[in-house]
Amino acid sequence: MDNSGNPQDTVVPPVEGVAGGGTAYGWNDNCSQSSGPLNGSINPTEIPTADLVHVWCMPSTANVGPQEMPRPLEPINLLAARNERESVQIALRPKVSWSSSSTAGVVQVQCSDLCSASGDRLVVGQSLMLRRVVPILGVPDALVPLDLPVCQISLFPGETTAVWVSIDAPSAQPPGLYEGEIIITSKADTELSSQCLGKGEKHRLFMELRNCLDNVEPIEGKPLHEVVERAKSTATTLRRVIFSPLFSEFFSDNGPIDMMDEDAISNLSVRVKLSLTVWDFILPATPSLPAVIGISDTVIEDRFGVRHGSAEWYEALDQHFKWLLQYRISPFFCRWGESMRVLTYTCPWPADHPKSDEYFSDPRLAAYAVPYSPVLSSNDGAKDYVRKEIELLRTKAHWKKAYFYLWDEPLNMEHYSSVRNMASELRAYAPDARVLTTYYCGPSDAPLGPTPFESFVKVPKFLRPHTQIYCTSEWVLGNREDLVKDIVTELQPENGEEWWTYVCMGPSDPHPNWHLGMRGSQHRAVMWRVWKEGGTGFLYWGANCYEKATVPSAEIRFRRGLPPGDGVLFYPGEVFSSSRQPVASLRLERILSGLQDIEYLNLYASRYGRDEGLALLEKTGTYLGPERYTIEHLPIDVMRGEIFNACRH
Repeated sequence: MDNSGNPQDTVVPPVEGVAGGGTAYGWNDNCSQSSGPLNGSINPTEIPTADLVHVWCMPSTANVGPQEMPRPLEPINLLAARNERESVQIALRPKVSWSSSSTAGVVQVQCSDLCSASGDRLVVGQSLMLRRVVPILGVPDALVPLDLPVCQISLFPGETTAVWVSIDAPSAQPPGLYEGEIIITSKADTELSSQCLGKGEKHRLFMELRNCLDNVEPIEGKPLHEVVERAKSTATTLRRVIFSPLFSEFFSDNGPIDMMDEDAISNLSVRVKLSLTVWDFILPATPSLPAVIGISDTVIEDRFGVRHGSAEWYEALDQHFKWLLQYRISPFFCRWGESMRVLTYTCPWPADHPKSDEYFSDPRLAAYAVPYSPVLSSNDGAKDYVRKEIELLRTKAHWKKAYFYLWDEPLNMEHYSSVRNMASELRAYAPDARVLTTYYCGPSDAPLGPTPFESFVKVPKFLRPHTQIYCTSEWVLGNREDLVKDIVTELQPENGEEWWTYVCMGPSDPHPNWHLGMRGSQHRAVMWRVWKEGGTGFLYWGANCYEKATVPSAEIRFRRGLPPGDGVLFYPGEVFSSSRQPVASLRLERILSGLQDIEYLNLYASRYGRDEGLALLEKTGTYLGPERYTIEHLPIDVMRGEIFNACRH
């Protein structure tokens, strides 16, 4: 999707649509809303923003870099099921510079609620979110939250800036067409300086408000006349603060002006029309496909300076767990031992702690990892402790979600024997325990077949009954989807055996993976591939595995020897601002989109059969194989639109 060769003022062909019922961007020959050539000095309060800034929309699969060229501005039309998130990007590029600083200028971005004809709303800040796309290693990836409902963005000469717009349709949202707009207005330097408080002004405002608090806090038990006097004094102070010049922009002769109404007084802004069709399908709360993704607890301990087992440690892990659930991901925490032995656990609290049931009973969690050894030191012996934990968990309804991930990618007979021995110990007191093993080869020093692939295929026979979830690397298949049948033929689903897959360093381009710099559809296609091949689960080794740092705000450095982005799906919020909230990557949002696509395909297959679902993937051009999937966004629109039209009644 490289359009950087298009001259800025050249009309470009129609491009990918924004996901929504088969509707894509409209097309006309009017690339600009410019009112005419600019002359002399530039005052953005008197000149239409369209004369100063290019504004256009791009789909969520586009990597909008600094040199992305402008396109026509068209209304956005999106489609979402209930309990689904849909996203789109708004791109901004200055035509001229109007600021006296090193920036080209500043624009103000305002959002309205999305409203239906029946009066239902999708509220800004709750269902609608804006984030600025920030490059990592020069590639657009980090999504840094912006203030709502109004924020300001600095634009730079010769550079395109992208804003990521996400809309969440709650499960109980009434179906219908929801409409709103995003208003973009260029701002003058004087307007900006008036909004910046100096230290003295901040101190004065702080003292005024603190005096109000001091005035009203000790009123309990006071005589009525004293309470009235204190209330009057407080009201006088608050009135003085509110009517000060600092807040003059919010008032007119007729009282306060709503932020959206204020801008409507002028015709200088660019208005991006946004429509979302919410349909009656509800994405299941529990994902149909368990996508288990690791979070390194040692990275959290090092970067945030929290001691293992401390109250701050529990708080940090709890924050990461809850934050990742919104992405239809089932997180597990992990720490690595020797020879790729790995300790994995989803809940840091013991099984008899109330938090354990809270975590494992959450309907958004599709699967959870149970540790093979204690996460923290225990008075009991390690084996006794684990046995007691498992005995308690086995009495719970959520036990069916449990699995044990003991070893990552065993390579030789010693590794495979360790997996067998550990699994034997577990299954001695939990015969129904599910052990997950990731692998891409058989034991190198004791081949199970005459060729490496035949040795790989025979791993289930070698590990049975010590593994129930056989999780294989997509790299092994290459572009040979026909090899899937060789893998699944060896499994015994009637005995509870499953086939899951994973990606990591491989496969590489052009196959689907989550590396930084891959195409957006390539990121999303990871889940299309899983669905087409018939895997029943997916694993990814790490979401926060950057190089070691001991300061939360330290720059992000990817681990040496790994492709950029491998093992990193989100960033610490402190790197970009004072916020402690993790910052998602574009790739994490595309993972969510892929998992949502799976629910659409499952719905379609439940109505018309799996063969018809596979045919739909292919006939729309969305996904035909690991080297044949759409680069553009329009086929994704068409596929989702077909499912919407076929299943809405």
